[in-house]
Amino acid sequence: MASAAEQLAANMNMGSFAKATELHKRLLFTIMALLIYRIGTYVPVPGINSEAFLAFFQNPDSQRGVLDMVNMFSGGAVERFAVFALNVMPYISASIIVQLMGAVYPPWEKLKKEGGESGRKQLNQYTRYLTVVLALFQSTGIAFGLNAQPNLIDQPGLFFIVSTVTVLTGGTMFLMWLGEQVTARGVGNGISLIIFAGIVAVLPGTVARMFGLAQQGQISAFTLLFFAAMAIGVVVFIVFMERAQRRLLIQYPKRQEGNRMAGGERSFLPLKVNTAGVIPPIFASSLLMLPTTVAQMTANADLPSWMGWLPLVTAQMQHGQPVFMLLYGALIIFFCFFYTSITFNPEDTAENLRKYGGFLPGIRPGKRTAEYLDYVLTRLTVIGAAYITAVCLLPELMMANSGMGAAVIGGTSILIVVSVTMDTVAQIQSQLLAHQYEGLIKKAKLRGRGKTSGKGVTAPARR
Repeated sequence: MASAAEQLAANMNMGSFAKATELHKRLLFTIMALLIYRIGTYVPVPGINSEAFLAFFQNPDSQRGVLDMVNMFSGGAVERFAVFALNVMPYISASIIVQLMGAVYPPWEKLKKEGGESGRKQLNQYTRYLTVVLALFQSTGIAFGLNAQPNLIDQPGLFFIVSTVTVLTGGTMFLMWLGEQVTARGVGNGISLIIFAGIVAVLPGTVARMFGLAQQGQISAFTLLFFAAMAIGVVVFIVFMERAQRRLLIQYPKRQEGNRMAGGERSFLPLKVNTAGVIPPIFASSLLMLPTTVAQMTANADLPSWMGWLPLVTAQMQHGQPVFMLLYGALIIFFCFFYTSITFNPEDTAENLRKYGGFLPGIRPGKRTAEYLDYVLTRLTVIGAAYITAVCLLPELMMANSGMGAAVIGGTSILIVVSVTMDTVAQIQSQLLAHQYEGLIKKAKLRGRGKTSGKGVTAPARR
């Protein structure tokens, strides 16, 4: 027999969607927020020569490397040097640092485990402060680097540096606030949706560029069809792996209640193969951006003899190079295990099962259950980490070697787009289910009142 949730899901249709006014407001707010973000990616920073900067950015002789990935996440804001050029990458870097410190720094670890809602808010505040620091650092480096380039700035000098730092930092803080508002008042995770919107915005231009290369004869029609088939295959594979889970049987013991036996129910504890979701590639990309950007800015400067290795390192940190791919894959695997350990605690889960009388068949409650959950989760994470690493690296490596812009149409962008889409659709479905459930409760109450009024309840006599 289908559960109540499954029955509600089967009854969902356009009529139920039309009646969900609260969901309409959330969707409208999300769309308006993303529209504001897209408008900001076309507003250039004051003092920049947009045409000269675009020509400088698109120069085939310049080694952009990770800047291509930044441009992808920002929806083309980097090549236009818009006010949202930094996007939410400083915020993501700050989140990484705070979460890492929460695992090794005792006061922050106590806030995370014992602080409850107030501790979570305090850590979020630390993340915001650190975002400001990182945004100031990155925008200052960009401002000084551009100020030294000829013909890119209308009036180079201190005023341009100060205004650029202020505008870029303010743009990042506004996007951070906008993402938090979407999470609270819209549908889906705001930060992930901002990155999702940036990737989707550049995909049509990338597809058009690929067709242009095919028309010019630079790539064959067979190669184009191969990459299209590979993209479809990657999407199907991502959907399959994101929905894959290991379901652990949980048994509740029977108990005597009066003259009858109660309990004895069975349920399942679902463990996803990819518990970390899309966070590992985003964290890995953000962490690689800072050192590689600094290395690229100083590669062409007058360096002392003992730093002669820096240009070689910078060249190896380009997309498709072995060193970059190795570091990227290693960071993805690390963050898969790290983020999974943060989001799922086997000891807490085992304690909750013991508290409510549940147990895994054949395994003793308490410590043994926690060890078994950790055993299963570790092996699932190995599969999930291998899946994410393969999806992010293999297609991008193939496309980078073919010169087709791996950072834009590679596995990382496809993984983010598909995962965020699935999460957002799931939240919309949960909103519809909640609306239908509230409707059923109201109907039940009205029926109860009707039955009560039909039993001949007499009104009080008039005096």
